[in-house]
Amino acid sequence: MRTIEWDDDRDCIVMVDQTKLPGEYTTYHAETIPQLVESIRRLRVRGAPALGAAGAFGVALAARRNEAATFDDYADAVAADAESVANARPTAVNLSREVETVLSELRACTSIPEARERTLAAATDVADADVERNERLGGNGAALLSDGETVMTHCNAGALATVDWGTALGVVYSAQEAGKEISVIANETRPLNQGSRITTVELQQRDVDVTLIPDNASGLCMQEGMVDAVVVGADRIVLDGGERFGDQGVVFNKIGTYKQAVMADRHGVPFVVAAPHSTVDTERSADEVEIEERDPDELREIYGTRNAPEGTAVYNPAFDPTPMELVDYLVTETGVYEPPLDRTTFEAAERTPA
Repeated sequence: MRTIEWDDDRDCIVMVDQTKLPGEYTTYHAETIPQLVESIRRLRVRGAPALGAAGAFGVALAARRNEAATFDDYADAVAADAESVANARPTAVNLSREVETVLSELRACTSIPEARERTLAAATDVADADVERNERLGGNGAALLSDGETVMTHCNAGALATVDWGTALGVVYSAQEAGKEISVIANETRPLNQGSRITTVELQQRDVDVTLIPDNASGLCMQEGMVDAVVVGADRIVLDGGERFGDQGVVFNKIGTYKQAVMADRHGVPFVVAAPHSTVDTERSADEVEIEERDPDELREIYGTRNAPEGTAVYNPAFDPTPMELVDYLVTETGVYEPPLDRTTFEAAERTPA
């Protein structure tokens, strides 16, 4: 199945429960908006493109669960639920963007039955479009890799971070389909180990040779010539760096991405960001992007076992900013770009048929 989709039989959202990996591959049904919000915050569903689909289906779910005496009251209730979904995680732009995509369909409706039909159709279109974009993105990025090369990746930017196929790992899968033998070095990605728990599962299922390393070994691997390229995804890309980064763009991705980019730059390893255009935010500067801070117990505990004294002060950011000067290539569904980049470039690309 896809990472997230609509279950027609139960009339709700069904998703792969990524909190259970690698021990169990199972699904979770979000039948209410609180259940969906909790699933997003707990990372049952995660990854910017998959969160976009979650946001889209969230509006459809709200459209089905709400009732009201008038359509205006109904639309207000759906919009309030949609806002709670959009705010469940603040850094990934796709979540709020796709919520708005489906809400725009709601605003064009005049009856509750019409709203329910059109919001679900729009959400399904969002999910289908994500798969198509990522397959095109993968094909574009595969051209950067040669047979026999080894890619390092960070966190999980594969099929389970999207509706299907993946972004960073989608590049690997497309290269594999083109007949290239590509190996992957996967950073474990502390503190929740998305690299070890999720990326390795995906790659083994697709018969891709994968080696898991502790995060702190990535520099050594590059120093010893074990890495031909670093390929990562993105949760938000801004083209305006704000006061801190100036006129260069910034990539917001899983915490630790910046460190990988610095190491890659130091050792002459190409650093590649693979992300669809929906992840590019042309409206905000880096100063306006909120970096999510997560529960301190993600560091104080490891799978329920105390890892630090209770009450230890914790700084647990989920993402970090990587300035575009450290990025060699940005791969999207419309092509491969070499920074520096500007808004005009992306607006033109969005109008260009794939």
